[in-house]
Amino acid sequence: MKAVDTNILVRLLVQDDEKQAARVNQLLTDAETRKQPLFVSHVVVLELIWVLGSAYEIPREEILKALSHLLSMAALTFQAPPTIRDFINNAQAGSLDLADLLIAQIARDAGCETTLTFDNKAARANLFSKL
Repeated sequence: MKAVDTNILVRLLVQDDEKQAARVNQLLTDAETRKQPLFVSHVVVLELIWVLGSAYEIPREEILKALSHLLSMAALTFQAPPTIRDFINNAQAGSLDLADLLIAQIARDAGCETTLTFDNKAARANLFSKL
């Protein structure tokens, strides 16, 4: 199995470099045809959220739609897909920072009862506890 870096998914979603986007589209077509999906780690998802929001100023709702779309692609396999699904569902229902929410969701799914934080806003969410 091969893994993808964040910039591969950015090219796919943003299509801001025609040559690179074409290469990514071909990569995904080949992965699906060969039934050899590409691995997407939690770190890549976290960085993708940050890049799309910060560098491209893509709204939260569009980021969540993009993640849902990626999650449904046969050419990609995510690290712990239920964690990403739960993250997307929780993010659609709330306003907590997406990166914070993903961090807490990963911890919850790893068996942690809470994520300790100094962040006052995050501490109001049920996945966090203020230290």
